This record gives sequence, C-alpha cells and structure tokens, in this order.
Amino acid sequence: MTVFVITFLLGCLSVMTVRGRQGNWPAGMPVARPRLVAVGGTYEGGQGRPSDAYVVQERLIAAARGVGGGDAAHAAAALALGAVVAARPQHGDEGLDDCAQAAHRAVRNAALRDPAMPELVSTLDLVVLERAENPRLRFAHVGDGEIWHCPKGGEPHRLTTPHVFGEGPPLRGVGLPPALNPETGSVALRPGDRVAIVTEGAVKALGTARMRELFTGGASPAACLDRMYDEMAAVEPKGDATVIIAEFVTA
Repeated sequence: MTVFVITFLLGCLSVMTVRGRQGNWPAGMPVARPRLVAVGGTYEGGQGRPSDAYVVQERLIAAARGVGGGDAAHAAAALALGAVVAARPQHGDEGLDDCAQAAHRAVRNAALRDPAMPELVSTLDLVVLERAENPRLRFAHVGDGEIWHCPKGGEPHRLTTPHVFGEGPPLRGVGLPPALNPETGSVALRPGDRVAIVTEGAVKALGTARMRELFTGGASPAACLDRMYDEMAAVEPKGDATVIIAEFVTA
C-alpha cells in the first residue's frame, strides 16, 4: 500500500499572531477578526520526490503542483509558492494577476539561468481574504487544480476551470512560455462559508461529483479532510494529492 502522510495545519495561526503582538495591539481593536481557519495535507503518491506544495497563512492560502515529476517538479512548485509569499498579496490592493506573474517570472528565470535544466512548470491556486467591511475572497488559478466555494447551507460550486486537455499537461502553467494568463475573480463571503483548494491528484482520485458530496456534508473541515484521505487511501493515487479546506470565521 502506498505510504501517505497527513500534515494538519490547524487554525491556530491567527491566535498565535495575536498573542505574539499582544503588547502592541491597538486600543479598541477586537482580538477576534475575520480570518481563514484552515486544515490541509498532501497524500504523497508513489512517484518519488513530492510534486505538491502549499502554504497557509491567516488570509492567504496557496497550492502548487510541479509538472513532470522529479526534482524539477519539486523545484517549480517551491519557486512558485516562494514568489507568492514574497509578494504578500494579502497586504496590498493590487490584483492577484500581479502575484501570479511574479511566480511566473521566478520559475521562468530559474529555467533560463540553467540551460541544462529541464523545463520548469507549475500549477498555482491562490486565495486571499480581503480586509473590508464586506469581506470578499479573491482568487487566482493556473493549471489543473481547482478552487471551490462552499457557502454555509448552500450548494458547493467550483470557482475555476481546469486548464487541461484530456490526459495531457496543463494548457496553462506557471513557467510555460511565453506569457501567463491566469484566471482571476472574487466571491463574497459570509461567516461559516468555506473554500477548498485541491490539486490534480485529488481531483483524479475522488472525482468532481464525489468532492461536491463531501463538501456538502455538515462535517467539520477536519472531519471532511479525514474522509477524503480515507477514500484516497482506498484508491492509492500514483501522484501527490493535496487538499486544503478553510472556513471563514469572524469570532
């Protein structure tokens, strides 16, 4: 049986930030504030070095999948996410297109610096929670992963369109020449709404219909993730499969 690893990133990020700055917290500011409370992990497939990577912060979640396998895939995903974190899109008003373009340049430049290096290509799925009176979630998408919006008490729906044709490589990828054209958008959030990011491995293992069923249930994000891992373990996907589920909370 394929060995799998579950890395839980439980929703303590905001609390830790508040505690670390308690002495300088502005007077009158509530301790609780709008944030994304997330849990996620990567089911490691049996194709060698992991190709998936992800990052979870208080208002930023991103996942990347390096294409092609091996060290090049691992490097492409790491470069893409490194550029996203460095751009700090959750702290600015610029569009997420700029952030995706920064990831694109980082991956392209790394490949161009070493002619002997195989082509570096990565997918990218990115969400940012805006700080506003009427909270919104901004998103950017490149490649064959998926971003889902699961409104509280409503029907889950996919926000993005996979950029893939049949069983081939993604039609759009971070690092693919000559230019990047990410899919971007935004959606209003209410307390209790959830957003999920899944990479191509999870999509193939579970299928869109089954993911919608799992996201529809009233289970907690952690329980939902557990169920998804149980079902992926039964299928034993060959490649990495990453799932991140975040709930929008205000208290």
